[in-house]
Amino acid sequence: MIEIGSRARRLPAPPSVVWESLTEPRRPQARAWLALLADEVEPRVLESDKPNRVVWSSLWPSRPDDQVHFELTPVMGGDTLLKFTLLTPGDPPDESKTGHLRRRLNQLLFADLRFSYGQ
Repeated sequence: MIEIGSRARRLPAPPSVVWESLTEPRRPQARAWLALLADEVEPRVLESDKPNRVVWSSLWPSRPDDQVHFELTPVMGGDTLLKFTLLTPGDPPDESKTGHLRRRLNQLLFADLRFSYGQ
């Protein structure tokens, strides 16, 4: 697998809550955060190890074999350090597409998901 991008940021929720958000983003009573664009599809959970790890299928039908790997690490104060790594088994996308994929994951995780926790 080839790494397309990676980033880690702190989220204001414990790992078990973040894990649940990633494995069941549309669960009842949860705040909506996974707002997909027209060129995106709902990811499937391919693997998970509660509360430390989740692997999603690709959000992009144009890149069906890509995967998003998440590592969740507890940090002081009850927060989570969430790291995503976008991987592909095939050819990496061009620079423009790579930038788009990274920006979308940053938006979904470190803005939309973060704000769903009220901060």
